[in-house]
Order: sequence, then C-alpha cells, then structure tokens
Amino acid sequence: MTNKSEIFEMYAESVYKYVLKLTKDTHRAEELTQETFYKAIVHINQFQEKCSMYTWLCEIAKNLYLNEEKHRKRKSVKEVNECNSSEDFVLGLLNKEQAFHLHRIIHNMDDPYKEVFTLRVFGELSHKEIAAIFDKTEAWAKVTYYRAKKMIIEKLEDVE
Repeated sequence: MTNKSEIFEMYAESVYKYVLKLTKDTHRAEELTQETFYKAIVHINQFQEKCSMYTWLCEIAKNLYLNEEKHRKRKSVKEVNECNSSEDFVLGLLNKEQAFHLHRIIHNMDDPYKEVFTLRVFGELSHKEIAAIFDKTEAWAKVTYYRAKKMIIEKLEDVE
C-alpha cells in the first residue's frame, strides 16, 4: 500500500470532483473532501482492499455528505418548529428551496388554514384581527394558526 500523502496526491482531485457533483457547492465540496481524507487516514487500517481505494474514499465521502444533509434538514425543520412568532417562522426558512416548498404546501392547504396562516405570516395580522375577519373568537384564530403551522411542519418533514 502507498503512504498517506501519496493517497491524497493520487485521489484528492477525483474525490473532490465526486463530492462537488453531490453538493454542487465548491466550499462544501472542499470541506467534505478534507474530512474524507482525514477519516480515511484515521481509519486506513480498516481498508480491506475488497474495492479500489477510490471507491472506498468515495464511499466515505458519500456517507459524510449524507450525514451532513440529514443533520442540516433536521436542524432546519427543528428551527421552523421552534419558531414562536410568525416573523420567526419566516426567518426560520433558511433557503429558497425551502421557501418554494413552503409556498407549494400553503397553496395546497384547505381553508381556513391556508387563509389564516397567510394572514398571520404574510399579512402580519394579529390573532384578534384574523378572528374579526372570520367572525370567530381569538382562541379559534390561535388554534387554526397553530394547526396550519403544524400541518406545514409535517409536510416540510415529508419533503426533506
């Protein structure tokens, strides 16, 4: 087997290109490539030569990427779930992709949940004002908003 620096020299560019295809982000690809080689060097004694070194390195990189993605998605869903105000809820949406999914989910919601949620978050109306529009109680507006938010969170978790 070649030494550790030779392994890096031989495979770094290929592994980077593989990770770049996964992430579509040069910064993340660089970070994951570095982490891949760190893990490979630490666990080099576990390489059993049942596959090529390149395949083994790409498997490490893929697992790191998948674990990072799982962590990122859990974190974003948790942040959305923990938001207390409508403003926090909107700020909890971390990227355009999530915002797109949110708008798709809202679009497909039934009334009154869609309208109450939209009035609260995008219209910035209070529960009291929403209740007046629907000729309902403030408690009804709070419960309806809470249920709409819960439906959205569940749908966001399904998408991710």
